[in-house]
Amino acid sequence: VMYFDIGNFQKSLDYNLNALDLFQKLENPQALGSVYHNLGSAYNGLGQYEEAMDMYGKSIEISSKYDMAFLRAMTLSNIGDSYCQQDRRQEGIPFFKQSLELKKEIGDTKGTALTITNLGTVNGELGNYKRAIDYCSESYEIAQEINDFTELEAACECLYKNHKNLRNGNKALFYHEKMLAIRDSLQKEETGKKLQRIEFEKQVLADSLAQVEKDLKIEMAHREELRVKDRNRNMAIAGGVFFLLLSGGLYGRWRHVRKTKAIVEKEKDRSENLLLNILPSEIAEELKAKGSADARDFDMVSILFTDFKGFTQVSETLSAKELISEINSCFKAFDNICESYGIEKIKTIGDSYMAAGGLPIPSDSAAKNTVLAALEMQAFVTKRLKEKQAKGEVAFQMRVGIHTGPVVAGIVGVKKFQYDIWGDTVNTASRMESSSEVGQVNISEATYNLLKSDSQFVFIPRGKVDAKGKGSMPMYFVNTKP
Repeated sequence: VMYFDIGNFQKSLDYNLNALDLFQKLENPQALGSVYHNLGSAYNGLGQYEEAMDMYGKSIEISSKYDMAFLRAMTLSNIGDSYCQQDRRQEGIPFFKQSLELKKEIGDTKGTALTITNLGTVNGELGNYKRAIDYCSESYEIAQEINDFTELEAACECLYKNHKNLRNGNKALFYHEKMLAIRDSLQKEETGKKLQRIEFEKQVLADSLAQVEKDLKIEMAHREELRVKDRNRNMAIAGGVFFLLLSGGLYGRWRHVRKTKAIVEKEKDRSENLLLNILPSEIAEELKAKGSADARDFDMVSILFTDFKGFTQVSETLSAKELISEINSCFKAFDNICESYGIEKIKTIGDSYMAAGGLPIPSDSAAKNTVLAALEMQAFVTKRLKEKQAKGEVAFQMRVGIHTGPVVAGIVGVKKFQYDIWGDTVNTASRMESSSEVGQVNISEATYNLLKSDSQFVFIPRGKVDAKGKGSMPMYFVNTKP
């Protein structure tokens, strides 16, 4: 698999032929199914398509016999890809359709949306623009239903291109704007409002303090005037009474001023703490000092995405209060985990959680800390699932994906600003999550290359897995050694 991942298909073929002989002797049919799939991929990489199809056929035969649904669906999809590589897209469509039927059977709603979009893309490349629109419209509806913003964006892109090819200008523009809108920030509006309100209250208190000080000066001047007028009348008694009153008044005013200053300081602290909940401390300091924060390029950032499987179905069994409570319990735990590993939470969108390691301060240990944080998040969700099931209650299962690469980071918005990141690295990380499995942490080859020498981790190569808009990409499941 490693030789295949680096493009040395001949070496991959040689090692897989050796593995084939070994597993045939061990009579391990499940392992044989995976080896036949890998041999097909190696032959396909060498351009030996006839041999590739023969190996893929044997993989499908074994995966069908032993009910290895995931392997069978992946192999069918690879056959479709092979036909597309040979510019025989029309012949590849039936295999994509078989893969789609299988994903529907096993209840993989997310995978179903991805495969339908693939069918739309292939039909669009064949010039079947109306059929492509039908497929991508179906994928659009499914992505909306399960609140999958990554697949929704891909479906919008497919609809935009095919409506554009049909010269449906208004519809093409609609889906193009929809695609761009999905990429924008959707969260923290309420937090922004609270920040504005606190800033307003702080200003009111500051104005009140200024007025108190002004009144105090006027009163002191007035009493001084009275003292001069009464100097010749009962000077000793009047003077004593005056100073007594003055002392009491000043003491009361002093206490009032001190209390007011304490309130202002408290509100200032609340405002700054709220700002730090929205932005990294370094960015917050820059924003307070300059009134703005410059966008920055980062060469090596590890992006983490999580997503709850079957969120829509689970949410239908819970009341609104129970649903929010369960999501909040998980996301609060994720926030604490990110803080303990020095990972920056970026945002939540629906049931998805996004964080990044290596910004705003780059770190050589960012990739490792991001993976450790992801594993701890997965462990928390798994433990909570067992506890809930023991009580007969509903809980979530989760997928996690990580990719490492360059991003641009900065603040968007003016009144409802937030810290966000952009770049192809973000899209690829999202594909790692959508291609993951329940209970697993799925990482890209870029992240794997940074950690493969670390003895703390164990990696399970998955070969090349279809990723929407990216083609087949090498992926790995990762865990810590026992």
